[in-house]
Amino acid sequence: MAANATAGDFGDGTPFGDPNWYTEAYHSAYYKDTHKVWRARCREFCNEHIIPNVSEWEVKKAIPKEAYLKCYEAGLLPCVVGAGSGAYDMVPAEAPQDFDYFHEMIFIDELARCASGGVLWGLIEGLQIGLPPVLNFGTEEQKKRVAPGCLMGQKIICLAITEPTAGSDVASIRTTAVRDGDHYIVNGQKKWITNGIFADYFTVAVRTGDKGMRGISMLLMEKGEGISTKRMDCQGVWPSGTTFVEFDNVRVPCANLIGKENEGFGVIMKNFNHERWGFVIQANRFSRCLLEESWNYAGKRATFGKKLLEHPVIRWKLAEMARQVESTHHWLENLTLQLCRMPKDVAMSSLGGPIALAKAHSSKVFEYCAREARQIFGGNAYTRSGLGEKVERLYRDVGAYAIPGGSEEILLDLSVRQASKSKL
Repeated sequence: MAANATAGDFGDGTPFGDPNWYTEAYHSAYYKDTHKVWRARCREFCNEHIIPNVSEWEVKKAIPKEAYLKCYEAGLLPCVVGAGSGAYDMVPAEAPQDFDYFHEMIFIDELARCASGGVLWGLIEGLQIGLPPVLNFGTEEQKKRVAPGCLMGQKIICLAITEPTAGSDVASIRTTAVRDGDHYIVNGQKKWITNGIFADYFTVAVRTGDKGMRGISMLLMEKGEGISTKRMDCQGVWPSGTTFVEFDNVRVPCANLIGKENEGFGVIMKNFNHERWGFVIQANRFSRCLLEESWNYAGKRATFGKKLLEHPVIRWKLAEMARQVESTHHWLENLTLQLCRMPKDVAMSSLGGPIALAKAHSSKVFEYCAREARQIFGGNAYTRSGLGEKVERLYRDVGAYAIPGGSEEILLDLSVRQASKSKL
């Protein structure tokens, strides 16, 4: 604990190294004792089971099965599919008291202290974005068949929407599902699918009707004959299993339809708020990690007879990083409060634009902090081990937050279009 920390503080006390509510001197209207207890549980788990293994998992480009199981055993894994999803009612996990979106936010934020987008995506992202369509729109049979295994870390699920020719333009997907009696015959390709090579289940966007958004459906598919997966070598997020998926005459029971036929576009859109909100949490904690690493390094490294922290230009860099990280976190807390308080249907429509704007903002802050941290670390940030390992790794992960889940350009435009529409 740092010298300026009080007995009730949480964390090591590095300036701006944690959200300010971790400091006893600060007051917050958002957090109760149950959140503080949960925070300690999350940090203990991450410190023991995640952070010591990140370097190894990055090299191996995979997360061992026991990590998922331990995350469930700690009562943490089910939280990432959202408050009100009924996740904790489906599995015998220890739920936090008065579970809400702030509990989920705290877990993702604490997990992101590992400073690896690949580890977060590998461990929770497939579940966080792949299972909610089943929980929110699937049949009771689908939920009972798929959800428990995924929530308990025994099975892996992924969301398969993006294609070689359709990314943010979801309405242009080409993968087809043609009705054949009581089955669909699925053909097509999906690209950049997180967790795809590890997945047991795929939540897939398919075209069952005409062109455009009104011809899209969602299918629950199980790994098997006709589904091939190939790992994609990407710039960053290595342990996440970014995958090229091909469907070749795959027979899928019509009972696996999620929601109604040709109404899958709405399922996809209603899933985006939760996905993008999760990205904001991750990107901002990564920015905070970069700030924390830079602060600690600047207090030790000396140039021209002075510690880096004694150079005004370095203090300016730290201040610029801090103001952006802190302001983003306050915005995130406000959005999280809205998720807790707004009726679901209202939140789906009212928060689409603001969350899109926050997601674009958070990835820009992340990119800024990654560059400034690299400049502070100098050559040490150019090697994949040693003092600048986290900085080097996160610098490579930036693109995975600026593009997936809706590129910055698309989301900035979406936020303005929604705001304009609400004024009409």
